[in-house]
Amino acid sequence: MGEQLPSGGIELSAEEIEALDARWSSCWTPGEVARRLGGVGAPWYVAAGWALELFRGGPTRVHGDIEIGIPAAAFGEVRDRLPGYVFDAAGSGRIWEDAAPEVLAAVHQTWVRDPVSGDYLVDVFREPHDGDTWICRRDEGIRFPYEEIVRRTGDGIPYLVPELVLLFKAKHLRPKDQWDFEATVPHMSPAQRRGLAGLLDRMHPGHSWITDL
Repeated sequence: MGEQLPSGGIELSAEEIEALDARWSSCWTPGEVARRLGGVGAPWYVAAGWALELFRGGPTRVHGDIEIGIPAAAFGEVRDRLPGYVFDAAGSGRIWEDAAPEVLAAVHQTWVRDPVSGDYLVDVFREPHDGDTWICRRDEGIRFPYEEIVRRTGDGIPYLVPELVLLFKAKHLRPKDQWDFEATVPHMSPAQRRGLAGLLDRMHPGHSWITDL
C-alpha cells in the first residue's frame, strides 16, 4: 500500500462521519460473510473486534461494523463473490466511491456498499503479503505464514489470531480496545501471551499491556 493518499475522493463532514453508524447498522455477521465467501481460495479472515469474539466463543459486546482481511492480490477473487455491490475505498476521513485501481493501491480499507440503500456491509482490509506470508502493514518486519495466524471456529469461520488483533488495537487504546484486551487475555495460552508481549515490545515499547501480560 502507498503511504500518500490519492487525489479526489469525498472529505466527510462531521455530520457525515456521525451518520456512518447508521449506515453500518445493517452490516453482515461473521457467518453471513463466511457464507458469501465460501469457496474462496485466498486465506481471508475476520479481523478486529469480531475476531476476538470468535476466538472467545461468542459475542460479548455490540459491534458497529465488521472487518475482514485478505491478501491484497486476492481482492479480485473476493470482489467477484459479491456482484451487485459497490466497493468504496476509505481512509483518513475520505471516501472514494467505486474506487479506481490506483486508489485501491494507495489505501487498505474497502467498504462494501449496497447501492440501493447506501448501507455499508463489510470492511475489507487489503493486506500486504509475500505469497503465502502475511506482512504487518504497520511494520513490514513482522511476518507470519497465513497458516499460523488464521484459525477457524467450529463451524468454519476463519479469524485472525488474538495476538495480532490486539497488537493493532494497542495503538489507539480506545475504551473498547481496553475492554477487548481484558476480556480476551484470560482465554489466551501462555505462548500467545508471550507472543503478544514480544510484538508489543517491538511496536509499542513500554505499553501498559506488556506488564499486564
